[in-house]
Amino acid sequence: MAYSRISGTGSYLPEKVVSNQDLAQTVDTTDEWIFERTGIRRRHIAADGEQTSDLAQRAAERAMAAAGVSAADIDLIIVATSTPDMIFPSTACLLQAKLGVTGGAAFDVQAVCSGFIYALATADKFVSTGAAKCALVIGAETFSRILDWTDRRTCVLFGDGAGAVVLQASETPGVLSTHLHSDGRHSGILRVPGGVQNGRIVGNPFVEMNGQAVYKQAVRVLGEVTQEALKANGLTGADLHWMVPHQANIRIIMSTAEKLGLKPEQVVTTVHDHGNTSAASIPLALDVAVRDGRIQRGQNVIFEAVGGGLTWGAVLVRW
Repeated sequence: MAYSRISGTGSYLPEKVVSNQDLAQTVDTTDEWIFERTGIRRRHIAADGEQTSDLAQRAAERAMAAAGVSAADIDLIIVATSTPDMIFPSTACLLQAKLGVTGGAAFDVQAVCSGFIYALATADKFVSTGAAKCALVIGAETFSRILDWTDRRTCVLFGDGAGAVVLQASETPGVLSTHLHSDGRHSGILRVPGGVQNGRIVGNPFVEMNGQAVYKQAVRVLGEVTQEALKANGLTGADLHWMVPHQANIRIIMSTAEKLGLKPEQVVTTVHDHGNTSAASIPLALDVAVRDGRIQRGQNVIFEAVGGGLTWGAVLVRW
C-alpha cells in the first residue's frame, strides 16, 4: 500500500465583492454586527453566467500548475459542491471536459460544508490503494444563488469561490488518516428543502438555518473529530503545526483551536475575506497559507469541517 500526498494547491474567488456595508444598504444589519458574530468582512459573488464549474476550472488549473501536472496526468476528478451547474451531468464531468482530461473517473460529492473533507478522504482511498495515481480534488460553490438576500440570518454568511488540490501517490506518508461522520437526525437545522418536480420548484429553494443549533453541534463534533484524528495517529495537539478549518464562523474556529491547545497564530483564517464558501473554504484557506509560505513540508496539518446533514470530518496530513 502506497500513500497519497498533496502536491499542489490552487484557488479562485470571483471578482465581484460585496462588503458588509453593501449589505447594510439592503437588509437590517451593520458591519459591526456581522463581524462581531462571524468574523466576516466581505464575500465574493460569481458573475452572471459564471458557473460552479468555471470557478472550479480556475482553481484546478492553478493547482495543476503548482503540482507540475498536465491534463494527461489526471486520472480522477472529485468535485465537492452543493451548487452544481445542473442536475446532471455532474459538475466534475463538466470540469473534466473544460480541463481536457479524457481518462479516469469524474464524479461529485455532496456533503455541504464538509464536502472537501469527504472528497479528499475518498480520493485518498483511490490513490493510496493504487486505483488512481493523480487525483484532482476540488471544492467549488456558487452559494449566492441559493440565498434569500432579504434574510439577514443567512445572506450575510455565504459567498462563492473554489479551491483545489492535486493528490498524488507517494512513498512517504502525506495523508495520515481521514475521519468522516454524519447524523441525519439533525438535517433540519441547516438545509435547502426545495426541489424540482415536473418542471416546477417545490418547497423553499433557499438556505434555511437554525444558527444556535448549528453552533452548538459544530463546537461539539469538531472538538470530538479532531481529537479522534490525533488519537488515531498517536499524536496530541502539541504535535500540530497548523489547523486549516472550514471558514464559517470565527467563534467556532477558535473554540476548536482552543480545545486542541493551538495558538491563534497556528490557525489559518480567511473567513474575513470570503465568508462561508461551504465546500470551497478549506482548500481556499489552504492555498493562501501554502503560497505565503506558512505551511512547510514536514509539518502536521489538520483540516476539519461541519456541514448540513449533519456531516462532519477531519483529515490529518503531514505536509
